[in-house]
Amino acid sequence: MRQFSSLWNGLAKSLYAGKGRTRKEEGGREAAEELAREAKRNDMVLRSSGTVRGEGSKSFASAYSQRGEKGSNQDCSIVWEEFGCQEDMIFCGIFDGHGPWGHYVAKRVRKSLPPSLLCNWQEALALASLVVDKKLCHFDLWKQSYLAASATVDGELEHDRRLDAFHSGTTALTIVKQGDLMVIANVGDSRAVLATTSDNGSLVPIQLTVDFKPNLPQEAERITRCNGRIFCLTDEPGVHRIWLPNEEAPGLAMSRAFGDYCIKNYGLISVPEVTQRRITSRDQFIILATDGVWDVISNQEAVRIVSSTKKRGKSAKRLVECAIRAWKCKRKGIAVDDCSAICLFFDSFPSLEC
Repeated sequence: MRQFSSLWNGLAKSLYAGKGRTRKEEGGREAAEELAREAKRNDMVLRSSGTVRGEGSKSFASAYSQRGEKGSNQDCSIVWEEFGCQEDMIFCGIFDGHGPWGHYVAKRVRKSLPPSLLCNWQEALALASLVVDKKLCHFDLWKQSYLAASATVDGELEHDRRLDAFHSGTTALTIVKQGDLMVIANVGDSRAVLATTSDNGSLVPIQLTVDFKPNLPQEAERITRCNGRIFCLTDEPGVHRIWLPNEEAPGLAMSRAFGDYCIKNYGLISVPEVTQRRITSRDQFIILATDGVWDVISNQEAVRIVSSTKKRGKSAKRLVECAIRAWKCKRKGIAVDDCSAICLFFDSFPSLEC
């Protein structure tokens, strides 16, 4: 923890230092990326299927991903405990790539978004500390940081010559839980569902995010205003996709994504919807999952599957396996999509975890 603290102080100093803005941003980003590398070396970052027990945040996370029948698994995820050296903070993210380079784009965003978010958050804290009114709204700082980080990551992705993100992209659903504050940022059509206890003692689902599909009124209005087209293919009734003005491409089934620069001028955006939730004693866990899960599993079913899994460490795997079976039953003849999930429990009971 001493090494982490010095790195965090280095990040703060780089942003307070009297340099030009560009040099400050570069120094802050380098310090944040070193934080990420140090966290990985100390086994505090999970980038594969597995579990994480957050000591300071008193939470427990289970993650699992399974390749579908469309080629490489283009889903990936991350769980980072003690995010930014803060004992009460945990970061979770799930990414769903698409297109020829989608799996590379998803991993790139998974790598670059957390340190960029940390850098922008530290800068927001530093600027807020200079304001005479010390009544800081933590959510506003996180929202500002998420919007800035997403713009930075998408800009970097566009100019990365090692990666072809012109016809490829990724969604990104991430959360930061800091104490009882949970900030959710969503780009695309993955979904976050909270399991909370009702007055009669039963677990009920609360959907915390919007599935950003092209046919949503506010999304469709923006796309058509930018001369993009929205329609369903004849063999895919009900699946609305975005198309270029004079070409039947790329046919994206979501209205927000990182990358996909071929259609960024026609209504697709990478701006996240950022919301908050104050965790109470009634809230039990949150599920983050890619659309491959939600295409065949309802919110209520997902909460039931996770809550009825005896060992929490197996909860994400069981949810994904149920989704795979549902695909083969409900959508016969259609290639199974990649399915990934993170289940974050808000309390930690060692006897229930393994």
